[in-house]
Amino acid sequence: MDLKSLIRDIPDFPKPGILFRDVTTLLSDPAGLRHTIDLLAQKCSEIELQVDYIIGMESRGFIFGAPVAYKLGAGFIPVRKKGKLPAAVHSIEYQLEYGTDTLEVHQDALNPGCKVLIVDDLIATGGTASATAKLVQKIDCELVGFGFIIELQDLQGRKQLPDVPIISLVEY
Repeated sequence: MDLKSLIRDIPDFPKPGILFRDVTTLLSDPAGLRHTIDLLAQKCSEIELQVDYIIGMESRGFIFGAPVAYKLGAGFIPVRKKGKLPAAVHSIEYQLEYGTDTLEVHQDALNPGCKVLIVDDLIATGGTASATAKLVQKIDCELVGFGFIIELQDLQGRKQLPDVPIISLVEY
């Protein structure tokens, strides 16, 4: 299946000069969504990733991470923006193009030593994925890899990530 044909390009969003890769059209296609989840889980199995938990970042990482966790027999842990989780959290602040942001995970969500795969819809500059990896490592979990639906290769986000397997289904 050609996943690129199911991803809509929106020019000048969210600002002029940006070509936004919109996955909502992929999500609305039943066969495309099923194929995407199955393929990401298959690629994780092919490289024999041992996973206790999938972490998905707010918000599209939730959409793809939870069903991949189900397929791999793993738990799912949401990583949220600051102030969205109700219990005690671990947090990490990271740099954005203009300012900073903070990601959080519940303190009781992960135990040291557990094996974690980070899943998101897209890797661009790698900032959010890198910050999430640092958060996982701060808790003394073992980061076993990353899974992305889309990779924007020109932005070289991979270079910001630790040396673990990185799966991307579609590359631009």
